[in-house]
Order: sequence, then C-alpha cells, then structure tokens
Amino acid sequence: MGGVRKVGIIGISHVGAHVAQGLILQGVADELYVCDINESRLTSEVQDLSDTLSFCPHDVKIHNCAADYEAMKDCEVIINAAGDIVKAAVNRDGELYVTTAIAETFAQRIGKSGFTGIFINIANPCEVVSTEIWKLTGLPWNHVIGLGTMLDSARFQNALQKATGIDQKSIGAYMLGEHGARQFAAWSHVTFGGKPLVELAEENPQQFGFAQDAVEDQARQGGYVTYAGKGCTEYAVSAAAVKLTMAVLHNEHAILACSTLPHGAYGLEGHFVSLPCIIGADGVESIIELKINEREREGLMTAWNAISSNLSKMQWWHE
Repeated sequence: MGGVRKVGIIGISHVGAHVAQGLILQGVADELYVCDINESRLTSEVQDLSDTLSFCPHDVKIHNCAADYEAMKDCEVIINAAGDIVKAAVNRDGELYVTTAIAETFAQRIGKSGFTGIFINIANPCEVVSTEIWKLTGLPWNHVIGLGTMLDSARFQNALQKATGIDQKSIGAYMLGEHGARQFAAWSHVTFGGKPLVELAEENPQQFGFAQDAVEDQARQGGYVTYAGKGCTEYAVSAAAVKLTMAVLHNEHAILACSTLPHGAYGLEGHFVSLPCIIGADGVESIIELKINEREREGLMTAWNAISSNLSKMQWWHE
C-alpha cells in the first residue's frame, strides 16, 4: 500500500494506548484516528502520545475523534480495543455483554460511513465480537480479522522455549479454536527449525520429552499470570495487534493464527473461529487447513461449540 497510512483505534485504555504507542514507535502509521467515549482519558492519552513524537521514527498526526466514529472512514485499518478488563478477571467470556453492547454503538455507523478497509478486533470474547463486527458493518468477511489465538500462539512458543531452551522465534506452534478457555494446542504441527516435535522427542527425550499437558496449560493460562499481578494485560496483546496491522499495511502475506470465518474448513460454517490465516493487504487471503488428529479435532469442536453458545445469547445474531 502506498500513500498516507491511516489507522483508527477505538478504545484508548490499557491495550488501545499501547497499540497507539507501538504504531508510533515502530513507524507503522502516518496518521492515527483515536476514539473513546471517555473524553478526559482520550485527551490525556493524545497529549502523552503527542509528547513522544520528538523521539519517534517520523511525525504522526494524531486525531482526537471522541465518539465521531465516522471520522475513521478513510483509514486503511481500524482496531477495536474497547472493553472492560475487570469483567474478564475470571474468564474472557466475562466481557460478553459489555463488549458486544459497545460494538453495537459503533459497528453500523462505521459500516454506513463508507469505510472499506480492514477491521481488526482485539475485544473479547474475540470470536464473538469479531463475528458481530462482520455482521453489523456489512464488510466482506475477509476484511474483519480477530486477533484470536495469535497471542496465545506466542504464549505457547514462550512456554515451549522454557521447556526446551530453544529460542521461541525458531519454534513453529499454534494455539487454535478460540481466544479463551477452550483454545487447544495443535501438537501434531509443532516444529523446531522445521523438524517435528514428535521426531525430536524420540531422538532427544531429555530435552524434548517434556510434559505436553503442562506446557499447553502454561500457554492457556499465560494471560491470567500477567493479570494476577498488574490487573491487566497490555504489552504482548498490543504487540500482536501492531504485528497484525503491519501484515495488512505492508501486504506481508504473513501466516498468523487469527479469528476468521472458516468457509467450510474442517466442515465449519457460520461464525468466526481461530485458525492459521494468510494475512495481507486484502485482509484474510486464505485459511491454512492443517491436517489435525482426532484429539485436536475434538478440541476444535469444543471451541466451536463454546463460541456458538455465546452467539446464541446475542439478539443481533438472530436478526
């Protein structure tokens, strides 16, 4: 993509503010359009972010849009970071009614504004809110991307690094299904430098024969370890959102575990679920359908059914 890179952010609390900072510090955006219903907090964050510009790669125009969501209509990417972290203290489903109600206040307005870019959703439950944004904006399915299990996959790589001592950037590993308690590890596709874990475990059980259930649980619970001591998660999730935004703006064709419509993958249709996707300028370019084993298939269906159950509670889903 050429020209001025415009990115919108809805919600400028912990995560949204760090997303904005990441986009500025990494030189990703030329203009930021920031919305929040808390105008006092928004004004303060815009001031603080503006004060950093002398130390950043290039100048960024930061627009305080309050609740004028239509002001973001010309953005290439809009990121939804609006939520209530306190409601997620027990589990990510705790935000269900809050985040879906918030999305109802802006999704249709943005859809009617003429926005044709890519909508990235961070808010939880991620697959439910992503489905809602897709439905209410009227955007093409591939123009709505949920952060999904992208962060969980990074936590999985981190847990695998701790178990093996191998640098996590050299590990290929996915958590899939939903960004929540029903996520699962695709163990049959874990690789180290391209070599399958199953082969390494046979050759070197001392290093690679670790307890898989314990490692998977570390990945699943990683966010709550973070939350326990500081009352929020912010650095890793915002870094993931910035990476996803970069994949779109730079047309990277990056393979990331994101929430998307499956379009028949694994026989699934109808709502969002987290799967490996190729991400580029047009959003989700395609889905990578892995050959999963029976245990992983059961994990996928458990996640799918949990998302379906949450959607069944939403009036807009039945309209």
